[in-house]
Amino acid sequence: MTSRLDRCFTKLAVERRPALVTYIMAGDPEAQTSQKMLESLPGAGADVIELGMPFTDPMADGPAIQAAGLRALKGGQTLRKTLAMVADLRKTDAETPVVLMGYFNPIYVYGVESFLSDAKIAGVDGLIVVDCPPEEDDEIGAPARKVGLAFIRLATPTTDDARLPAVLMNSSGFLYYVSIAGITGSAAPDPSKVREAVARIKRQTALPVAVGFGVKDASSAAAIGALADGVAVGTALVEAVRKSLNEGKASAATVPAVAELVKSLAGACRASRGSERARR
Repeated sequence: MTSRLDRCFTKLAVERRPALVTYIMAGDPEAQTSQKMLESLPGAGADVIELGMPFTDPMADGPAIQAAGLRALKGGQTLRKTLAMVADLRKTDAETPVVLMGYFNPIYVYGVESFLSDAKIAGVDGLIVVDCPPEEDDEIGAPARKVGLAFIRLATPTTDDARLPAVLMNSSGFLYYVSIAGITGSAAPDPSKVREAVARIKRQTALPVAVGFGVKDASSAAAIGALADGVAVGTALVEAVRKSLNEGKASAATVPAVAELVKSLAGACRASRGSERARR
């Protein structure tokens, strides 16, 4: 049986458009609003959802996502509650792929075997564990694949041809290409360099390649969508949450602000391949 991720990317390849991969932090700014936000994403145009697992020391993330994680933790978010969010989504949405993204420490504290079992039961499709390189595959990557969860690895501008085979080995779902050398939200990607990197990766794998870190708006989403199988957007969405807050608390504008931005990004992704053909 094919996975939700496989079905999603196959469908979009037929439609000749990139996936919009949207990231929100679970529990930001608090549980009820976060759940509504999560459930609004597919209808707004998200093809794949990355749900952040809040952690106190998110070393790959910039200030915006760090702040989102701290808001969530302050609001009482836990990894168990994050899994419950996915389970609640599955009551009304059986098809949109959900990938949990974060760090190994909360999973280790939860218990790897228990976490993977509970994640699968909840309806999670894959994991991105930023601080688990291929050399640590036995810790989480191999066990995740064993229970049927995709284990999605990151490649960066410093991942050269000597390192790339190790990153690709046992990767599944899709490959996440980090378009900048730095933390999330710190710079804008250079489309010409992204084009070269995606082509280089594609020579070594049939996996879809999604590009993230630095995609901020419809214009940058369109530019990257013309070059990759997926466009991942995170910082812009968590910033939309932050800007909608009233004295640190959710307002009536919070969920609509995120949904409207997703609609804009989705429209840009759908138009991106046509604009690329026109440039040629």
